[in-house]
Amino acid sequence: MIVDALKARIQDAMKRRDSVASTILRLALGEIQTGEARLGRPVSEDEALAIVRKLIKSNEETLGIATDNEQKKTLETEISLLKELLPASMGADQIEAALAAVKGEIVAAKSEGQALIRQMAANSDVLVENFKVGGLAKYG
Repeated sequence: MIVDALKARIQDAMKRRDSVASTILRLALGEIQTGEARLGRPVSEDEALAIVRKLIKSNEETLGIATDNEQKKTLETEISLLKELLPASMGADQIEAALAAVKGEIVAAKSEGQALIRQMAANSDVLVENFKVGGLAKYG
């Protein structure tokens, strides 16, 4: 879980005497703990990740208006440290490779909706539809 990763990274940063890392990671942990206190329950992994994303966005906005080079460097380091906590996302090449098996079907689809359904079905374990019986069959 992200909270465990944060705690481990804080300890590591403290051992390395990395004040920038320990400060931003403590801030992230504090924000998550504040969220838990407000909710009266532990935050879910998704909620914790949303908090980290919010911190990243805030730092990126501050970086955009920062004029001091030292402050910019610190913000860039903080953003990098926070992004390391997020799960890896697929790049364009990985998405293309994942859809390669159904590329022909997607291209041959008569509409964008059909292409989307084919794409989702190719990458899903389960397809739940809300049509009348046989309604999805007309989309191929």
